[in-house]
Amino acid sequence: MGQESRGVLPVLEDFFRHEREQPDRIYLVQPLAEGRKQELSWAEVGDQVRRFAGWLLQQQLPPRSHIAILSKNCAHWIIADLAIWMAGHVSVPLQPTLSPPALRQIVEHAQTRMVIVGKLDDWQELRSGLPGSLPWVGLPLAPPDPELIPWARLQEESTPLQEAVPRDRGELATIMYSSGTTGLPKGCMLSFDSMYFAAKNYLRLFLTTETDRVLSWLPLSHIAERQFIEMQSLLSGMTVYFAHSRASFIRDIRRARPTLFLGTPATWHQIRQGVQQQMQQRMLNRALAIPLIRKRAALRMLDQTGLNQVRFAVVCGDTTPTQTMDWYHRIGVRLFEIYGLTENCGYSHVGRPGRFRPGWCGLPNPGVECRIDEQGQLLVRSRATMLGYFKNPARTAAVLDADGFLQTGDRGEIDQEGFLRLSGRMTDLFHTSDGRLVVPQPIEHELLTHPLVEYACVVGQGLPQPLALLTLTEQARQLPHHEVERELEALLQRVNREMSRHEQLACMVVISDAWHRDAEATTATMLLRRGVIRARYHEFLGDWLVSGSTIVWQ
Repeated sequence: MGQESRGVLPVLEDFFRHEREQPDRIYLVQPLAEGRKQELSWAEVGDQVRRFAGWLLQQQLPPRSHIAILSKNCAHWIIADLAIWMAGHVSVPLQPTLSPPALRQIVEHAQTRMVIVGKLDDWQELRSGLPGSLPWVGLPLAPPDPELIPWARLQEESTPLQEAVPRDRGELATIMYSSGTTGLPKGCMLSFDSMYFAAKNYLRLFLTTETDRVLSWLPLSHIAERQFIEMQSLLSGMTVYFAHSRASFIRDIRRARPTLFLGTPATWHQIRQGVQQQMQQRMLNRALAIPLIRKRAALRMLDQTGLNQVRFAVVCGDTTPTQTMDWYHRIGVRLFEIYGLTENCGYSHVGRPGRFRPGWCGLPNPGVECRIDEQGQLLVRSRATMLGYFKNPARTAAVLDADGFLQTGDRGEIDQEGFLRLSGRMTDLFHTSDGRLVVPQPIEHELLTHPLVEYACVVGQGLPQPLALLTLTEQARQLPHHEVERELEALLQRVNREMSRHEQLACMVVISDAWHRDAEATTATMLLRRGVIRARYHEFLGDWLVSGSTIVWQ
């Protein structure tokens, strides 16, 4: 695009429109300590955005400087992002779960000029990963630190910016470092046009309006949350509620009563387990099997979890067990899979009401072309595709072919109607010692249907038979070993009956490590880093396999 295309970015135009047309309407709801909350209207958000943008211009940074945001989700995360764009710069979200060395690596690789610090749990550890030569700005919920430039001071000292710096909609908007389940993070360069294209079409797919409510729960440094929550809210004018903490998750849902809800398989698994803990599983199954009782029981469950007003729910980040999808549909939650990568703004496929097909993640989104290559890998192409990987043209060329198709790295199949079914990452597949191919994801999905299982990872490259590494839920960790073994033994027999001989598990290993608290073992969206898991336990696999026990305790 040439000079004639420069002007106010469409996403900022939408924001300014809401600021102008509904100034008193609440946009962002931020929970605070002791049950308090802060409600920010469009006018209040607009004033703070303009003041921060004006302050950024006063710093005389080079145009299109890269400015990092290091914070858990909060109202001022979005305010900071908007101000960065309005002042003519590029935002670089940083995952607050990064280790200090990884944080420093990304900050330096991204050529960051400034770091904005917000709500964090372990600031004293993280700060060692930030170069002291950079200016640090503290958002309102930032931890106390004399090195942080206070938000209140810069708001008072700056002159609000009235006009946004002219931008080209095809230029770089943000660099998002994908959490990745394998390897080092990659800096995906996303344009304003790509992000706007994806978000605008999501409004059509989800019929999103200003009356909708969402809960921001997954990290805003993850593409799904960025597009589904931030971008959709800026375009539609809907209200965004934020979660206070992991412990208050259900209370946060009840407060927001969201109409749209996004979660990973781990999120939906956690909600389902919470319901099952409140109601005995047998009683719950019996209630759901009787039509007259089912509706009453479902309404009670939805009300207790805060999901009683959800009209469209989506699961992102990984394929979800069919049993989980069916369970939610039985209780009245219209849960559909959404598929996409950071490399294409999270925009590829999504399930549709009236076109639900268990085990399939949906149809291609408007403007998306897709095909399967000779190795069974899914390739996709659309306007949502990234500009490339920052400072890595070789890697960019390896994933974007000459026709503009993105190699997703996911193994899939497409039926005659266009429905997509995924069977895991190409790198997740492995061969047993006799050369038989094992696709671990379907086996793991069967294991995850059990309420005692928190995570499951099927491994076995080069071994006679695969085995499963499991971590247990908090409830299961409180039970005597013999009770857990009895449950897992029954689960093992049931799963093996449904598998081909070479896919049957030789044993299950109960891992004592808490993967959900380990940033090396799981991503920011609680997906397993399989490469890390395989490497961590590789030397023990052979011994566990020949231990003579079907249930092994680490």
